[in-house]
Amino acid sequence: MDLLNTLVDKGLRRELPTREEALAVLATSDDELLDVVAAAGKVRRQWFGRRVKLNYLVNLKSGLCPEDCSYCSQRLGSKAEILKYTWLKPEEATQAAAAGVAGGAKRVCLVASGRGPTDRDVDRVGKTIEAIKEGNEGVEVCACLGLLSDGQAERLRDAGADAYNHNLNTSEATYGEITKTHTYADRVDTVQKAHAAGLSACSGLIAGMGESDEDLIDVVYALRELDADSVPVNFLIPFEGTPLAKEWNLTPQRALRILAMVRFVCPDVEVRIAGGREVHLRTMQPLALHLANSIFLGDYLTSEGQAGQADLDMIADAGFEVEGAGTTTLPAHRSEATAAVAAAPAGGACGSASGSGAVPAAAGCGSACGGCSGHDAAPAQADAGEVRSELVAVRRRGAGTDLAPNA
Repeated sequence: MDLLNTLVDKGLRRELPTREEALAVLATSDDELLDVVAAAGKVRRQWFGRRVKLNYLVNLKSGLCPEDCSYCSQRLGSKAEILKYTWLKPEEATQAAAAGVAGGAKRVCLVASGRGPTDRDVDRVGKTIEAIKEGNEGVEVCACLGLLSDGQAERLRDAGADAYNHNLNTSEATYGEITKTHTYADRVDTVQKAHAAGLSACSGLIAGMGESDEDLIDVVYALRELDADSVPVNFLIPFEGTPLAKEWNLTPQRALRILAMVRFVCPDVEVRIAGGREVHLRTMQPLALHLANSIFLGDYLTSEGQAGQADLDMIADAGFEVEGAGTTTLPAHRSEATAAVAAAPAGGACGSASGSGAVPAAAGCGSACGGCSGHDAAPAQADAGEVRSELVAVRRRGAGTDLAPNA
């Protein structure tokens, strides 16, 4: 297939595909799916071998968010029966993080619901970062707290944060359809603040909200322009009690094509399978490891994932290996560029040989790191237009509870 050969060649050279080529990946048939996976897998192996990075979410503050993001179970007006609690103490967050690290996680993602942190919140999270780093040598810490004000990214960096997550989620053209309380430009601005402060930029998307192929291409190209080091790909899980409760638009095949497209557009970045993989990929999750080089271990923010040991077994059975703490995730050309930015804060670094052009400025809800998607393993695809609450397992263990976490 000439298209796939072209995309492999471009991926190995870090060359940006044309929009037409990226759209053609999403338009491939199910009969061509394994060819698409194999082609994108060549690009993935070129830059990341057979390593899989494990990440672990700690929800520092759950629910009661003033933002109205339609996809989110923690949103203003959400009727989803999720856990609601205020800030975890540093020792509580450290205990939760330790479970993930013990399970093999290399990065701990600290997430808090809300529009954005106050300076007091930044101090609080800074103490938590310091406590986690003190108790877990070599662990990376990513913060995800919403929209950042001037100077806050620098303070998080000084406290020991390695990265900051803030997802664009969808295209600029359709952003106003999912959120009214902040703008796409607000989100871009926060990613740029984090990058300029020397933090590794983590920013991704949510697929399955009713967007078009063109919307998916727009957001992934914007992420490449922003030069994010890590791109989490969330698949919407429609929580009962949220506006998108009936949006069941994804199949395993569609999810794989989306991941392949992201890999071709962002060949040398950490592509992470985030919220929704168990529901939408189901038994085809191992195929996704040929496209993405990173996953979340265990549970998510407000929902349950499959058992942590099942994740580890899946990685081993598929012929991949967990990335060790002593291994640098990003290829040398990217990791060196990120280190240079951290040493002398400046512009940006998604895997572009063409550089990081300007993107309209961006903002958002603080619960974006793993998406607000919730899930457990589901045996069947839901029909569009239905509320399928049985496919969504609300998290009732781990952070904010007295039960042991899943890691």
